Amino acid sequence: MLTNGDGVLKVANEAGFAVPAFNISDYAMFAGIAELCEELQAPWIVAIHPDEYDHIGPDMIKAILARAYRSSVPMAIHLDHGGTYEQVLTSIQNGYTSVMIDASVKPFEENVAITKKVVETAHAVGLSVEGELGTIGANDSYGESGATEVIHTTPEDAVTFVEQTGVDSLAIAIGTFHGLYPAGMKPELKLDLLKEIKAAVPIPLVLHGGSNNPDREIGIAAHTGINKINISSDIKVAYHSKMREVLGDDPKLREPLMIQPACVEAMNVVAAQKIELFGAAGKAELYR
Repeated sequence: MLTNGDGVLKVANEAGFAVPAFNISDYAMFAGIAELCEELQAPWIVAIHPDEYDHIGPDMIKAILARAYRSSVPMAIHLDHGGTYEQVLTSIQNGYTSVMIDASVKPFEENVAITKKVVETAHAVGLSVEGELGTIGANDSYGESGATEVIHTTPEDAVTFVEQTGVDSLAIAIGTFHGLYPAGMKPELKLDLLKEIKAAVPIPLVLHGGSNNPDREIGIAAHTGINKINISSDIKVAYHSKMREVLGDDPKLREPLMIQPACVEAMNVVAAQKIELFGAAGKAELYR
């Protein structure tokens, strides 16, 4: 059930839930979440950032595509935070079914121009495009956006941006951050702002920086206008924390088949909680 991003998100938009977009960095992580989503009958998006692509390479994309074709739930393969038109083209050539162009740190007019160019190219080959408006900043060196300040999305700018670019979905800034929150920081989503943007822009909205936010706020957002939520830090922390624990118990342990299963299991506990929180569990039946 390989599909494009629009194919996954339109249903979520109509039914009022959020599709999880899990960033994966190796095949064990991908395969584990693919099996979990089938078990929970949840549609999902494989999110691959350019840095992650550099790590896993084009051959693994082919393996992900092969697994997606035989999946029992809808799955899209998505370029997360594409920074240039050239990165988008590479993703299209490698078989991605959805792309994001993130020009959010550029002036509004430049963001519109590059996003529109990406939309024209992607739509010509049947792929959907996610744009980003506003900046959410980052809490550690792994944050993607490169923004030095937080600029919340306004409903007025969202309307203009969508009309001028033709994007299929829009990532907005309403109070999240990339990465994990430092001690003492209390994140808070601007849920009233979300409702205003959704009323003005009826396309699927996206929440980046979904790790580490209070469940109550994320749950409300997933049922009041957010249709895709990116999760990266939370699942990677669970996966690699368990790996450190497993390796620490036995210094002679070396076989991946003895190391990774427990890590995948720990990761999937977190992923399953997100799927349930977003309202995506059991929603695969809506696509049949």
